[in-house]
Amino acid sequence: MKLEIRSSAFEYGKPIPLQYTGLGRDISPPLEWTGVPAEARSLALVVEDPDAPVGTWSHWLVYALPPQSRGLAEDQPKTQYLAGGARQGLNDFRRLGYGGPLPPPGPPHRYFFRLHALDCELDLPPGLTRARLLEAMKGHVLAEAEWMGTFQRK
Repeated sequence: MKLEIRSSAFEYGKPIPLQYTGLGRDISPPLEWTGVPAEARSLALVVEDPDAPVGTWSHWLVYALPPQSRGLAEDQPKTQYLAGGARQGLNDFRRLGYGGPLPPPGPPHRYFFRLHALDCELDLPPGLTRARLLEAMKGHVLAEAEWMGTFQRK
């Protein structure tokens, strides 16, 4: 079975509803996944916008997710730890937890929700940056899946 991630809040490649953006309630969308490899020891979620004017912008980092987890409910708390012991990193807004789309006015931006199944447990503290998380994941990714939504600020 292949690792897959999806959100019931929006279709792949379609606009992300306002409530999940910085112009709305700025809450995390619901996510669910299937096909986690049996040998996975943990999961990591990286949400980013490659279309940001300053380069790829991190919107959410979650790591040390238990491999038996099957998703994240809508509106996750913006705390160091989530249920089950998962940890949250610092997004590029310099805050813990989810920071929704808030691009400058102009063309639509793409927001990739990438789930990584890892062959190790990332026993790292909360508050990692994207660069530090990606470095820790190097050589440990068993499988990856992505879901993408768009958002445009006019």
